[in-house]
Amino acid sequence: MSEKKTSNQMWGGRFASGPAAVMEAINASISFDRKLYAQDIAGSLAHAQMLAKQGIISADDHARITEGLAAIKAEIEEGRFAFSTRLEDIHMNVEARLAELIGPAAGRLHTARSRNDQVAVDFRLWVKEELQKTDAALVRLIEVLLARAAEHAATVMPGFTHLQAAQPVTFGHHLMAYVEMFGRDLSRVRDAVVRLDECPLGAAALAGTSFPIDRHMTAAALGFREPTRNSIDSVSDRDFALEFLSLAAICATHLSRMAEEIVIWSTPQFGFVRLSDAFSTGSSIMPQKKNPDAAELIRAKTGRINGHLLALLTVMKGLPLAYSKDMQEDKEAVFDAAETLELALAAMAGMMGDITVNAAAMKRAAGAGFSTATDLADWLVREAGLPFREAHHVTGRAVALADSRGKALEKLSLDELKAIHPAITDEVFSVLSVASSVRSRTSFGGTSPAEVRRQVRYWKTRLKRDAKAGKTR
Repeated sequence: MSEKKTSNQMWGGRFASGPAAVMEAINASISFDRKLYAQDIAGSLAHAQMLAKQGIISADDHARITEGLAAIKAEIEEGRFAFSTRLEDIHMNVEARLAELIGPAAGRLHTARSRNDQVAVDFRLWVKEELQKTDAALVRLIEVLLARAAEHAATVMPGFTHLQAAQPVTFGHHLMAYVEMFGRDLSRVRDAVVRLDECPLGAAALAGTSFPIDRHMTAAALGFREPTRNSIDSVSDRDFALEFLSLAAICATHLSRMAEEIVIWSTPQFGFVRLSDAFSTGSSIMPQKKNPDAAELIRAKTGRINGHLLALLTVMKGLPLAYSKDMQEDKEAVFDAAETLELALAAMAGMMGDITVNAAAMKRAAGAGFSTATDLADWLVREAGLPFREAHHVTGRAVALADSRGKALEKLSLDELKAIHPAITDEVFSVLSVASSVRSRTSFGGTSPAEVRRQVRYWKTRLKRDAKAGKTR
């Protein structure tokens, strides 16, 4: 496509001279909104079909427009389309090329619409498609975690609070905590699709149009549930973009927390897991190093996504209704956040799919730090009838004794324990081992292997149910 150096551009007769170079540079968005070409052409095809059906344009013009738009899409996808910054954006670039291909009929395509509703529908379509990709990526990650959780339902590890050993749990139970997090992310993705599934095409600049258009027809043609109900809100709303960035930031935060644990667990000091070579790098100077760079980069990219959310919130916070050019700044943030999140989800699924678990190291660590102290306190309440606060005090004395003698709790003798409280019997040793502690946590959502396996089954069933129904819970 040749670049025409016209004096007035396509927005025309009002301006006597062309824009200054700086104005052209700050005003143009084609460098990034060209990503919307498929959505822009789809919107134009639906709009042209509706205009023809309503008798607003002729059948011949509709046929020429349809043929021309198909040719333009092929040019773009084959890399033969010459994008022009002088034509500002994807809408004007497509329309100008259409005019070159089919002549005056191209000018009729913009009847009863504006670039304001055009970009709104393009962007909604793109975000909707991206949410569907995010949905699929989250399902893949959850499935990987479910498989590993089932495999390690009985693999004992320390549970932490304040990064201090608290109580024994299983690795499967720990992974299921992330399944819950990513499950909420999946729910947010699906909820967001429901909210954005309204078509703004036909709102025109801000007030609607006097032409007898059929907005329900274009909404259905583009796969939306229904048209938007207020023309001002249609062109000024970017909640769908903000919501995408918000759910992306929350999901990235979950990924970052998991990445941080992978970084910690893979250190020699912990030695809980070993990353495969596919998700590690070496050092240029220290040949022994195996660095968890994929996990570290996931952790870092969370800040990038968070920044995009804050940036768009700041752009939108002071805008009067309806459309303002500020809103051109919405796309780069969403485009980059979507690409970043998609990469992070894929990397995490890959890492967790082939990570090697050191069950022996986890088990050793699970017994450190007197992690079954709560089990002793619970036994004193349940079997000896002590109030919990007294049981807590007695247990604290037992921990202090074991610590002073360099023993684990279960290695204290019965006489030593009875000296602390006479109600203690040899039955207490049945709850002081790490394995028995974990098995005893049978409450709903607890860490016992049986309960972990039950929750794994629930999630597998839920994913199958949702896939079949095509809807969230």
